[in-house]
Amino acid sequence: MNDVNLGGLIAATVTPMNEDYSVDHASLRRYVRWLVEQGVHGLAVNVDTGEGPHLFPEERLEVLATVVEEVAGRVVVVAGLAATFTEQAVRISKETAALGIDAFLVFPIPAYQGAPLDPEIPAGYHRAIFEATGVPLIAFQLQPALGGVIYEPDAIARLIEVEGVVAIKEASFDAKRFVDTVGLLRGMPKSVTILNGNDNFLLEAYMLGAQGALLGFGTLAVAEQVEMLNAWRARDLDRAVELGATVQALCDAIFAPPVRNYRARLKHALLQLGLIDRAAVRPPLMQLDPAETGAVELALKEAGML
Repeated sequence: MNDVNLGGLIAATVTPMNEDYSVDHASLRRYVRWLVEQGVHGLAVNVDTGEGPHLFPEERLEVLATVVEEVAGRVVVVAGLAATFTEQAVRISKETAALGIDAFLVFPIPAYQGAPLDPEIPAGYHRAIFEATGVPLIAFQLQPALGGVIYEPDAIARLIEVEGVVAIKEASFDAKRFVDTVGLLRGMPKSVTILNGNDNFLLEAYMLGAQGALLGFGTLAVAEQVEMLNAWRARDLDRAVELGATVQALCDAIFAPPVRNYRARLKHALLQLGLIDRAAVRPPLMQLDPAETGAVELALKEAGML
């Protein structure tokens, strides 16, 4: 297993599309170059922000290949891995690993549903993926309302024991749960990177113990978020809090109800900034109505980005 440093802002990328909802690779390349120039630590490709579940398998590989080529080793590339059973995950992971990625973000699967969860189910799933590929894994704690699972302490402990698990993305959207999970991980013999996945407390997650972040909102106001993290690490609290207030207000506008529209809102924002050519999202996701586009544009102006 290659060592991978995940301690920074990892932006979950959108997938630019043409009017016919095919992937716009030209926009994707331009947008990825901009992300790298903004100082992002890494990119997470084919996750929910990028409409990964709405892409055909061959499209996911094509998108990832474009990103890997454009990045050319300058930043970390994390591939989303979503499947429904172990053999399928192994097959997908082998095809994906061949493109030269640095890590997988392993999405929870339906077999995790129902309490109590036998810790060996998620542990065995992650173990099989790592044994098939040797690629470092990011485990994913995600609130059930978004199709995820909140792991009990014994399941987290078993997951961390898996050789290839090097990080966990915590996205319970619950600050108390986040603190409890950080405390649990710090008490374990194996050290893993704690990544914030909670868009509702960006700066505070670093204060509570996150060493990095893997966020959908990481793809917007990127330089500001990088500076915010650097200010926190330098203990320049005044600057960190100032930036935190700005980016959180914009983030809250992007993730306003209904949350499912955040992908369309991100794309509209990126379109306004001239980074992609269209804000198309693939059905059944819906385009924004005028009230929503106006709200996004107002939020960008208030953040000083337009």
